[in-house]
Amino acid sequence: MRRQDKLRIMKIISLFSVVRGYNIPVIALAQYLAAIFILSPKHIRALEVILDPNILVLVLASSLSIASGYIINNFYDSEKDLINRPRKSMLDRLVSQKTKLYVYFSLNFLIVILALFVSWRVALFYSVYIFAIWFYSHKLKKYPIIGNITAAILAILPFFGILLYYTKREQFENLGETEIGIIFSHAIFLFLLLMIREMIKDLENLTGDFAANYQTIPVVYGEKTSKIIITSLTALTLIPIYILIEIYYVGYMDIYFYICMIFLIFLVVKLWPSTKKTQYLLLHNTLKLLIVAGVFSIILIDPSVLIHGRNMLPV
Repeated sequence: MRRQDKLRIMKIISLFSVVRGYNIPVIALAQYLAAIFILSPKHIRALEVILDPNILVLVLASSLSIASGYIINNFYDSEKDLINRPRKSMLDRLVSQKTKLYVYFSLNFLIVILALFVSWRVALFYSVYIFAIWFYSHKLKKYPIIGNITAAILAILPFFGILLYYTKREQFENLGETEIGIIFSHAIFLFLLLMIREMIKDLENLTGDFAANYQTIPVVYGEKTSKIIITSLTALTLIPIYILIEIYYVGYMDIYFYICMIFLIFLVVKLWPSTKKTQYLLLHNTLKLLIVAGVFSIILIDPSVLIHGRNMLPV
């Protein structure tokens, strides 16, 4: 293989690393599963949702939005990433900043064009979403608390793009109070998990954040305060877990929530004595595993949906 070919391959791998291509398929799958098992109108089979061209466009637009978000985030975080993730940072630098910005703007233009095929409201939603990601990467992520909250909200918002589509079709209003309760309970649970993840990431990246003058909670208030907040957020996750298990019907997915409680207890127990980056990285990866497992566990709500469509869930 020629040197130019090797360099080209390395640049492709570098760009894949910048957009975190390994995360995108999981996010796309999560949106499809949420559409099939939670958001879609009753009596619609999984195949109909999968073959819906508008859902395909929404999932594609969301995936590209997240990829462009990773690019602009990488652009602004290049200084601190040299300290926090030196190996990944060196790989990412094989692609120039100019090329990253070119890909970033190209993706954003493509996203809006795709969204217009669904509706102007969806195009407006993604335009605002793209701007919000840029503003977070440029400004908000450097500040304590508000940066963590914004990051968690931005991670959830792509699901509301699909919700907006069903609202446009005037089918969302056919959902009962039970189904709306399930949707928002899931959203709150996911938001809390993402908040915990962001807080642990701040502990993991403390050295680089301090050097780059990022005013995160560990930098401003100390590690102990961060651990208190993480413990409090973990306790709060018990509320949506209780609601989803005891009040609403989530089928066999209650098994996931019971396992989730065990993992969260493990996380808090391991969190307090942790002081090293490797220890925080283990907790971060444990939480990522929990979130990914939650994506696949959506199927357990009602596996028969794959064949018969989604009926009104019993209370």
